[in-house]
Amino acid sequence: MDNSMASTVPTWVTEGAQRYLAHTEAGRSIRDLARSAGCHASTILRQIRRIEMRRDDPLVDAALQTLAETHFADQSQLQRAEGEPTSAEATAEDHDFDREALRVLRRMCETGAVLAVAEDMDKAVVVRDSGAAGAARTAVVDCKIAQALALKDWISCDNPGRISRYRITPAGRTALGQLIADAENRARARAEQGMAEAPAAFQHRNMAQPAQAARARRIRYTAAESPLVALARRRDRDGKPFLDESLVRAGERLREDFELAQLGPQVTQNWDRFLTAGGRVGFDGDAPVGRGPSEARDRVARALSDLGPGLSDVALRCCCYLEGLEMAEKRMGWSARSGKIVLRIALQRLKRHYEENAASDRLIG
Repeated sequence: MDNSMASTVPTWVTEGAQRYLAHTEAGRSIRDLARSAGCHASTILRQIRRIEMRRDDPLVDAALQTLAETHFADQSQLQRAEGEPTSAEATAEDHDFDREALRVLRRMCETGAVLAVAEDMDKAVVVRDSGAAGAARTAVVDCKIAQALALKDWISCDNPGRISRYRITPAGRTALGQLIADAENRARARAEQGMAEAPAAFQHRNMAQPAQAARARRIRYTAAESPLVALARRRDRDGKPFLDESLVRAGERLREDFELAQLGPQVTQNWDRFLTAGGRVGFDGDAPVGRGPSEARDRVARALSDLGPGLSDVALRCCCYLEGLEMAEKRMGWSARSGKIVLRIALQRLKRHYEENAASDRLIG
C-alpha cells in the first residue's frame, strides 16, 4: 500500500485532529509529531488533550472514529508527512464539504435555528423555532457533514443526548463569512475566464459596461436570515403575523429547491428568464446536471412559471437570492413599502401551487 495514499486525509480536518489520530491510531510519539511540526512537545500535548476532551460530543467522536477507520486502519504503514499533498479524490471531497458547509451554516445563522441529530440516524435536520407555530424544518444534512462541522468546532452542543441540538459557534460564523467570500471569488474567476474565452465579437459588448457587469455578478447570500423570517415577525393592524407560518414554509420550500438545483456540475443555473425587470445577470447557461439537481430545477421552474411575471420576480429575489425588500423594490422600480404586499400575494400563490402539486412535487429528504 502506498504510504501517501493511505495517510491522505481531507484538508478540512484540523491539524489538532490529524495529530491526535496520528498519535492514538498510528502510534506516533508526541516528540516525533513535535519535530515534524517544528514546535514544542507541550503544544502537541495540549492539542491532543483538547481533542480527547471533546470526544464526549457524539458528532466529534463519530467523526474521529470514521477518520480512524478510513485513513488510519493500517497502523504499520501510516506515517503522515506534514504538508503532504492531497489526492484528486480528497480535493473533490473538500470542495463538496465547503459547498455543503456554506448551505448548512447559512441556515444555522437564522434566528432560533438548531441542528437536531438523533442517535443511529444517517441524516440530521436544521429546524427553526417559529414560536406558537412550532418548529419548521429548513434543511436536511448528511451526518458526515454534521460530524465535520462539529470536529471543526463550527457547531457545538451544550447537552448531548438521544436527540442532540447543535448551534452555530462564533468560529462557525467567521467561517461562514470566509466561505461566502471564497464562493464569490470562484464565481468571479469563472465569469472572468468565460469572458476571456469569448469570441472577439462579443468582447466589445461585454466591456461596454464593466462596472455594471461586475456588480451584477455579485450574488450574495445573507449570513443572518432570510427576508421571510424577518417579515414574519412583523404584525399587521390586527396584531397577527404579517406572514403566517404556512406562507414562510412555501417560500422556504422554493429556496430549498433553488439551493438543491445549484448542486450539479454547473453550480449556477440560468434563472434570468423569470426576471421581468432585469438587473440580475451573470448566471451560466442551462448545462446538463445530475438527476437530483435537475428535478429540483424543474420544480423551481414550474413554481416560478405558475407565479407569472411580477410575482415570480419578487419570489425569486426575496426567497432565493435573499434580497431585502428595499433592494427588490428598487431593482423592479416599485414604490416604497409596496414590495411586502406583492411578496405576500406571491407566497399565497406559491402555497396554492405546492398544495395543488403535492402528489408530484415532493422534496428530497
